[in-house]
This record gives sequence, C-alpha cells and structure tokens, in this order.
Amino acid sequence: MVTIKDVARVAGVSIATVSRVIHDGHQVGEACRARVKKVIAELGYRPNSNARALVSKTTNTLGVVTPKLSMPFFGSLASGVEKAARESDYKLLMSNSLYETKSELEAIDSLRDHNCRAIILHSEYSDEKTLLKLAAEIPGLVLINRYIPSLAHRCVWLDNVAGACQATDHLLQKGHHQFAVVTSIYQNGDPEFRLQGIRKSLKQAGITLAEQAVEESTANIEGGEQAVNALLAKGIKFTALLAYNDLMAIGAIHALFAAGLRVPQDVSVIGFDDLIVSRACRPRLTTMHYPVEEMASYATKLAIELSAEKHDVQHRTHLFIPNLVERDSVAACITAQK
Repeated sequence: MVTIKDVARVAGVSIATVSRVIHDGHQVGEACRARVKKVIAELGYRPNSNARALVSKTTNTLGVVTPKLSMPFFGSLASGVEKAARESDYKLLMSNSLYETKSELEAIDSLRDHNCRAIILHSEYSDEKTLLKLAAEIPGLVLINRYIPSLAHRCVWLDNVAGACQATDHLLQKGHHQFAVVTSIYQNGDPEFRLQGIRKSLKQAGITLAEQAVEESTANIEGGEQAVNALLAKGIKFTALLAYNDLMAIGAIHALFAAGLRVPQDVSVIGFDDLIVSRACRPRLTTMHYPVEEMASYATKLAIELSAEKHDVQHRTHLFIPNLVERDSVAACITAQK
C-alpha cells in the first residue's frame, strides 16, 4: 500500500509538505503543489481517512442504526440515507440493532469510535433518558420515526394517527361498517398510534371496534396470515380489514383466499407503508404511503447540519404526513349497495 512517506520520497519533499497539499494548506508553492499532486495520482495514493480523523477530530462519515436492514421498510430507509449522504460527500456506516437495546447502544458506540458526529437512529426500545443522554453527547444525532418533545428539533417522525384515520375514513366512505384489525406485537409506539387513529375515525362514525376484532402478531407476511386465521377461528365477521403494514396485509390476503374469501369482493384490505411489494401482489394493495425515503433523506441533511452545530435548526419541527394510495384491494361494500 502506498503511504504518505512514499509520496514525499518520490516528490522530493517532506511529509509535512505532502500533508499540506492533501489538506489544501498554505505555504506550498504552485509548482511544488502540482508536482506532489502528480506523484499522488501516479502512485495511486489515497489518504487514510482514519488518520485524518485523528488529526481533525471529525470525519465526513455518517452512521445509521436500524433494527434490521434486511426488512423492506428499513432497506428503503437506508437507501434514502445513502442517497443524501452521497450528495453531501459523506461516507456511510450501517448497523443493525436486531430489536435489542444492548445491540442498539453497542452499534452507536461503534459509530462513535469511528468519529461519527452525525448519526441517524431508528430506536425501537431505548428509553427517553438514554436518548436524551446520547443527544447531549452526539451533536448530529437524529431520531427517525420517533418523537420526544424535548428533542423535537432532532426528531423526524410520521403522524401515524392521521394516517390511520385517513385509511379508516376511506373504508367508511366505501360503505363498510364491519371492521377488523391485524396489528403488530412490537411495542414501539406505532401500533398503538395507528389503533388510536382507527378507533377515532370509527367512533366519529358511531362504530365501536370490538376488542375481539383486533388481533396481534408479528409484523410480517406470516404474522398477517396467523392474525387473520385467528380472527376467522373466533367467528369475527368483517368486510373491511386494516393491517399494521403492507407485509401483514399481504399475509392477510393469503389467509382470506385460503379460507375461500375474495379480496376485495368479500373483504377489503388496506395496508400501511407503500412498499414495492404492495404493487407486485395480486390484487395490488391499497395502502398508506409512508414517505420513508424522503424522511431518511431529510434526516440525513438535518444530522449533517446539527453536527456542524448550526443554530438555525434548533427551532424547527420535522413532521411528515402519510397519504392514501388507491389500488385494487378495496371496493365498495356489497351489503351497502343492496
């Protein structure tokens, strides 16, 4: 591997001179600067970013921590971060927390060891006290998909209640009165907020959502299947089904078809997230668009601004609103048409 010493030897200058050229320092003549740059190009020398970080106490490296990058939602989040990081000429380090508080904190510590001053954190289970401490220690820490009032200027979050209200209202407008919900067992706040939105809209319509009509399971395709099978086993009657996310909605559709029920003719199904798979399944899934890539891009730029300690970002709020995407899995209620 070519070192800075090799460049200095071939160029016939000191190591300090090469360092000044690399960092665009002064006190180097134009002819000397041109000679050193020519040698750097010929030898293929690349400055050691870690060594430079030790000198400058900072890097142009941004970190992102999510529960599980292999899941489509978090993959989309990481994609949004990566695009924005590249645009700002930042390198990216990614890590999984695997839904464990200990792993989440270890991932953050690892990023800090790499001198990351800008970190995007999708925190599932760390308590507010821990996050407040981290925010005080990491200038560019930004929380995505979580809202803490005292850290509002560092939170990029979605109004899950408003999104669930909009999804429920859409089904009500289609004439549905019998509702069921398949939701996530994960206690990260989102399932609770979406249920709040569903119940809020149904209450305004004079409809009570029975506890037996709400089934919890894992937030994936298998969980959606299991939850619908449990609803059917209990004899719950419904013409409209709201799913916690697109994966659960697709699993729900599989279970409904297996039980001899057609979607949307017998049961209308609506998801949440608007992942790529929602356009690939049959019927194509009506869902709430979660602007996760846009939020991730925004969070990245915010983290970089905060890491530079720009004070004008201290008084901004960063709330995003989901919007309905109509496809083929929702239809007017047949009983309402009769």
